Amino acid sequence: MQYHTLGRTGLKISRLGLGTMTFGDQWGWGATRETAAQLYDAYVEAGGNLFDTADLYTNGASEEFLGAFIKERGHRDRAVIATKFSFNGDAGNPNAGGNGRKNILRAVEGSLRRLGTEHIDLYILHAWDRMTPVDEVMRTLDDLVCAGKVGHIGLSNVPAWYASRAQALAEWRGTEPVSALQMEYSLAERGIEDEFVPFGTQYGMGIMAWSPLAGGLLSGKYKPSESGGSGVGRLQTTAGSGNPVFEKFTPRNWAIVAELERVAIELGRPMSQVAVNWVANRPGVATVLVGATKPHQLADNLKALDFAIPSELAQRLEEVSRPDRRYPYVFFGPEMQAGLTGGAIVTAKPPGYFPADPPATTPPPAPPQADDSVEV
Repeated sequence: MQYHTLGRTGLKISRLGLGTMTFGDQWGWGATRETAAQLYDAYVEAGGNLFDTADLYTNGASEEFLGAFIKERGHRDRAVIATKFSFNGDAGNPNAGGNGRKNILRAVEGSLRRLGTEHIDLYILHAWDRMTPVDEVMRTLDDLVCAGKVGHIGLSNVPAWYASRAQALAEWRGTEPVSALQMEYSLAERGIEDEFVPFGTQYGMGIMAWSPLAGGLLSGKYKPSESGGSGVGRLQTTAGSGNPVFEKFTPRNWAIVAELERVAIELGRPMSQVAVNWVANRPGVATVLVGATKPHQLADNLKALDFAIPSELAQRLEEVSRPDRRYPYVFFGPEMQAGLTGGAIVTAKPPGYFPADPPATTPPPAPPQADDSVEV
């Protein structure tokens, strides 16, 4: 397993993180405690150290299972725990959800209790609530960092302008900055490339890509049918739920699946590995969250970084999945930009401006030792 530092922090996370949304079968498609333990152990054995969960995943069972596994195996020092808040599990109580200070303080205590830990390494806002001022969110999260209950903070499922405002406030105030952007990213969902990828790389936020298999669509388990798609899995279970994240049966996506299958055959690799590999090697991506309900699924995913996709095959995936360019992004392509440079080829920095690898750290030389034969 390889590791990256997260954003501009010293927190070292594995390039593949374990998404534990499947820990618990309360939602009809997850893993039992016994199977979840097998998934946990297989991931740790492979060298993984990043565990992603949320307070309401499988009605709290995800955090409880994860916390128990970490404690039973004595892994707290090696485990990087990321959990999230925002969604409401108390019907009729508007303050039991959202991103207000009252709910954040309530939610963090619940997560700490279920996880059985004194601190959360990475605490993430799960979704924008469209109401709470961003300065209230950032002030509260910084207070949690100062109190030692949270190590670093992140944002998920927010508009780019909101994330930008949050980071600007942290820089201006000198408070805890946003270190992670947890966003959906896959061959079937490339919406973050216009804003979040350049924003994250410019201002020190590592992208944690979730759903690299587009809910299982890119694993090859689903096929197009008269009803939209056929196959057994999460996308079928959640069909008609109203959650747009699971609405993946579209003509564009079936074209991506078909090309991905052809590329995977040429590589001699499962479709799922090729899909995860593609995301992991995109600009700005610090880690890819992989999940599973069965051990063999996780075993496949954990081999996703054992190979490289040749440039000609990567180009085929790029072309079939390239999203339509929308306004104002049509102005930022090479054709329109040439009108700003007079046709000259201009880059922000020359090749090699940034070293490919950080310089190796070596211990400083030992000071000279005085003895009877040397004047000092």
